[in-house]
Amino acid sequence: MGSKADASMLFMVIERFKDNDMVPVYRRVRESGRSLPEGLRYVDSWVEPNFGRCFQLMETADARLLQEWVLSWRGLGVTFEIVPVVPSKDTRAIVAPFLDEGA
Repeated sequence: MGSKADASMLFMVIERFKDNDMVPVYRRVRESGRSLPEGLRYVDSWVEPNFGRCFQLMETADARLLQEWVLSWRGLGVTFEIVPVVPSKDTRAIVAPFLDEGA
């Protein structure tokens, strides 16, 4: 197992589709795949019922790979917000020692 600096992190990628039109993005995925650089892993995704946003969970040890990936989607009417996230189970483990403080 690598050092903490080499550890993978999770990122919630929030895609916003211009005019709620996801068709250009879905067409590109169908034709070319997700176009992920080596070292960036797609975990799962969820789409709003109105097609306004897609929430993708991605994993990487190098945030620059997310930048590379975002640049590859220019011109398709999609914008990205990238939020580092920590799984709830990991957060619970960190918070647990503090739960009884001051009780």
